[in-house]
Amino acid sequence: MNPVLLLHGALGASTQLEPLKHKLEGSGRTVYAMNFSGHAGEPFRKSFGIEIFADDVLAFLSKHNLNQVDVFGYSMGGYVAVWFALMHTERIGKIVTLGTKFDWSPESAEKEVRKLNADKILEKVPAFARILEHRHAPNDWKELLKKTGEMMTDLGNKPLLTEENLKTLHNHIVVCLGDQDDMADRSFSEQVANWLPNGVFRLLENTPHPIEKVDLDKIIGRYGL
Repeated sequence: MNPVLLLHGALGASTQLEPLKHKLEGSGRTVYAMNFSGHAGEPFRKSFGIEIFADDVLAFLSKHNLNQVDVFGYSMGGYVAVWFALMHTERIGKIVTLGTKFDWSPESAEKEVRKLNADKILEKVPAFARILEHRHAPNDWKELLKKTGEMMTDLGNKPLLTEENLKTLHNHIVVCLGDQDDMADRSFSEQVANWLPNGVFRLLENTPHPIEKVDLDKIIGRYGL
């Protein structure tokens, strides 16, 4: 059985996935978690975005001598996982994504970028600002916010995952989405699963977007992580 690699979301960190890591280890799986560059104190690289994060994954697999892994990708981590599988198909077994936004367009990107205003976060949700500051120290969380917004704008203008390339990807991929998730579009997520030759869509009942509010047993038991 392949080891499992956990990939966090935008503005996130591997620490958010520790409860899932512990549950999977308790079921007998070997589990790894990593932080993308620019997150959780990892240095920023010269570039920033999905393709760079995929390079981070490749470097992590090489460092730990992992020939092939199954992947759980939360939110942006799911996008990275699928893109990585397109680039390095033989290194990936199964992929389970949760709350991953596949429906990128200029309009949807603009909507997400508006949420990344550091001054407004400090004014309206200072507790979240403190979380980001602590989570990503010694990096400047405001710089991370800015770079994340630029990445989203780029994805809106030119999504990396398209109908054309998804139809070439034969890995077993489970696209999970919570029924209360207000980040990703359900119909588009279903369409992505249909484009994938071995894709399947699963709707999680009573499940919002934040990973901290997800019933992890649903992911492990029902969808085969």
